[in-house]
Amino acid sequence: MIRNAVSLLLVLVLFPGLGLTQTREKPKQKDFGSSLKKLKWDPQKNQTAETGSIPNPDADDVVTIETALVVSELLVLDKNGRPVQGLKQSDFLITEDGAPQQVGHFLLGDNRDLPRSIVLIIDYSGSQFAYIKNSVEAAAVLVDKLGPRDRMAIVTDDVELIAEFTNDKRELKKKLNSLLQKSYGNKGNSFLGFDFGATRKRFGKSAQYSALMATLKEAFDEEDQRPIIIFQTDGDEAEYLRNSIIVPTVPLDLPPELVAKVQNQVEQRRELQRSSLTEFSLDDVYRTVEKSRATIYTVVPGAKLVGLTQEQQLAILAAADDRAINEMLPTLSKDARAAFIARQNERKRTVPMQVLRMRAEDNAKLQEALAAVAPLTGGWTDFLEQPQQAQGIYTRIMSDISQRYIVGYYPTNKERDGKRRSMEFQVKDHPEYTILGRRSYYAPGSN
Repeated sequence: MIRNAVSLLLVLVLFPGLGLTQTREKPKQKDFGSSLKKLKWDPQKNQTAETGSIPNPDADDVVTIETALVVSELLVLDKNGRPVQGLKQSDFLITEDGAPQQVGHFLLGDNRDLPRSIVLIIDYSGSQFAYIKNSVEAAAVLVDKLGPRDRMAIVTDDVELIAEFTNDKRELKKKLNSLLQKSYGNKGNSFLGFDFGATRKRFGKSAQYSALMATLKEAFDEEDQRPIIIFQTDGDEAEYLRNSIIVPTVPLDLPPELVAKVQNQVEQRRELQRSSLTEFSLDDVYRTVEKSRATIYTVVPGAKLVGLTQEQQLAILAAADDRAINEMLPTLSKDARAAFIARQNERKRTVPMQVLRMRAEDNAKLQEALAAVAPLTGGWTDFLEQPQQAQGIYTRIMSDISQRYIVGYYPTNKERDGKRRSMEFQVKDHPEYTILGRRSYYAPGSN
């Protein structure tokens, strides 16, 4: 076999037919998440490193090209925040690191001949119980809106691929409903005081960023012309990433009689954090997101705490706790319900206000970190503050996808330096327009 000496320079490729490389096999349920096992934290570089790469058995037969097509999916909004429709290729201006570029490809987001590859990453951990039913129902609406050439996969916060890419809507809904069955359990049939066929509640493991990393590294290949991720989670795994943004501490203004008790709780939390650290940091997540081709939409279940006063945050957390309790109570037996209520009342009575304030501060940090993911790809973040809002948010996501302009160009800078490059998009004669889209990419590196 003869090795082709021409280097592959495909960056954010829109049309896979441009590269004649053989695409790798899609991830399967049994080995999804295997890329995470290749990550190893490098304390000297303060970032993760990959200890191995996916083998390419056809490496000697690769036929490659020299042209890089860089693509961004753009949502253009007028001064009132409404999507602008009817724009043409000639309406767009592009610069890369300040240098003008020529629009090379242009398509509309509602083009039915351009299939979408959508991955739904859904968090069904215990903290999401109040939202899971409405979210599953909303995701089923999303499934119904898939076009005939669209494909969808479902990943959970267990880092489990419960539905491989498919356009079988019945199968996708079946997998979504399985999350409800796990979350609510099954009481089974009662006979002579025994329950037969009963199953206990089971929730996800809150490994949401791990699921996102695995999806970015494994889910998409050159066949996926429009990779899209819907990332629904509260992002609490951020506490267990390297260089964690959450540092458990004892509040300085605690009453003396509570210091020892809270100190013990903080030490337990620190030990759990140390023993559960991932092999990557939040910055590694951001870099991986930025290097990907996917457009991400983040849905954050829970009331928005960012930008609020501490008093407002505390009131919101108290209301959210009450709502979660009220959602859980009907699913418990009479005895379990009484014990659950007793535990919650004791918790309210004994947890000092200083600890609650720290909890509010930590939750706001988690939200800020999570909200920063989607904009790196040109997507956006929304807060699912009430369970019944789920359908509206999912409908808005599908509408957004269809109203985007897919704009591509061939960079004038041909250097293979592996550096980050900035992009800027404008609409001629409309400085008042706001444009949402990917603003950077990484050039290919040298061999």
